[in-house]
Amino acid sequence: MLFCGINPGLYTAAIGHHFGRPGNRFWKVLHLAGFTPRELSPFEERELLRHGCGITNLVNHATARADELAPEDLARGGARLARTVRRWRPRAVAVLGLDAYRAAFGARRVAVGRQEGTLTGAAVWVLPNTSGLQASYQLGDLVRLFAALREATREDGRGRASAPRARRPRARRRDAARVGRRSIA
Repeated sequence: MLFCGINPGLYTAAIGHHFGRPGNRFWKVLHLAGFTPRELSPFEERELLRHGCGITNLVNHATARADELAPEDLARGGARLARTVRRWRPRAVAVLGLDAYRAAFGARRVAVGRQEGTLTGAAVWVLPNTSGLQASYQLGDLVRLFAALREATREDGRGRASAPRARRPRARRRDAARVGRRSIA
């Protein structure tokens, strides 16, 4: 599972860890949805790898708000995400932000949840942004949506998943996730 944020906010970029602003609900939602056995802090983001998850952004440069990004930034980010998915081959990708997904992939009609088709073989989900600035979705709503993603992409008892299976790349892990220009994985 690869989680894809929009871009780092100023605070997140300053500390160098994904979803780092204290008001962001990403780490709490991941735990409550069952992806992690406890709530991780942004400083423990590498622990996600132990739980079969990775993390990246569409755009690597920081802004105060995601709506400050140009459509071209998001379109380039969509192409970069496709290259990342091709390299690391996750079973599924969850893009956190409907408007960002629309801009990155030229999609007109996007609903929360599983999308038709794949991104270089990975199932694609679009989920709401977990930023504290996103007031449309309460914590319980986010947990329910993330738990549905977890359930849909978990393996059955015979090692099969509802989404395409990942293969390990030969490349080094340090390129798995980045914030700005700083490697974190």
